[in-house]
Amino acid sequence: MGAAQSATVNDVTAGYWNPAGLVNIKSDLQFSLMHSEYFAGIAKYDYGAVAAPIDSMRTVGFSAIRFAVDDIINSLELIDKNGQIDYDRLKTFSTADYGFIFSYASRTKITGLNYGANFKIVHRKVGSFAKAWGFGLDAGLQYQKDKWRLGAMARDITSTFNAWSYTLTDEEAETLIQTGNELPENGLEITLPRLVLGVGYKASFKKISVTPALDLDVTFDGKRNVLIKSNPVSIDPHFGVEVGYNNFIFLRGGIQNIQTVLDVNNKESKTAQPNFGIGVKLGNFSIDYALTNIGGSDNVLYSNIFSLKLAINKQKRNSSS
Repeated sequence: MGAAQSATVNDVTAGYWNPAGLVNIKSDLQFSLMHSEYFAGIAKYDYGAVAAPIDSMRTVGFSAIRFAVDDIINSLELIDKNGQIDYDRLKTFSTADYGFIFSYASRTKITGLNYGANFKIVHRKVGSFAKAWGFGLDAGLQYQKDKWRLGAMARDITSTFNAWSYTLTDEEAETLIQTGNELPENGLEITLPRLVLGVGYKASFKKISVTPALDLDVTFDGKRNVLIKSNPVSIDPHFGVEVGYNNFIFLRGGIQNIQTVLDVNNKESKTAQPNFGIGVKLGNFSIDYALTNIGGSDNVLYSNIFSLKLAINKQKRNSSS
């Protein structure tokens, strides 16, 4: 749905999209798993989450994310001490980002208004050469009135800080210097706050449901390459729609990442990332598939996304047993 989820998400995945949506979980426990491969399998994105209500008012959740490129060739030791090329000295490494999200959500005394918050731990690793640890906070609101859904998600509200440290052997450092590269220095990486505003509408026609949704990503760090750009505020809109039949099968589509690009003749044109998907719900089990084009309409490296969701309800004992 073009990542337009802040207003409509109502399951375990709300820990990622908008934690306020966690209170709409109707089961005693929900699990979700997702696997996605970007750029024809070059990068892999894995996600898992679990959420459970504490009581009728509050819900907690936990999400884990890994985004990585594996099997990168390390040629820093390709040449031995005698100056000879030795391909047996080639090694591989991974560069990966890990995210761990602890979520809390609660209803308010105002009917239809919910809030939630995330505490995030971020770990980034580049082989044995570099690593970073960081933390951040998110906060979200959702409001439901009749068929309308409104959402607001403040990501990295205090900024998310990642402290980088580098570890190189003497041989690796010498190779970098001899090949004209600078040695990396320890430093701090900061992810600035952004605000996601969303609206959705759920209409039903007998066995058919239609849910369009629109999100606006608002950033405050200057002009960005998005549809609505200014200084210092830029707005990146993305839109999606879901059509369901009998709460059994769902068709989804969306548009996001609308940008301006230059061709070889310096001529400007617009690109966008289209998304298409299908989902099937069998009782408490759901399976979803999506096809998307991360690189834009002129890029043929399509990405496949597979998701599973399981809801578990505790069995109630018979009063006569």
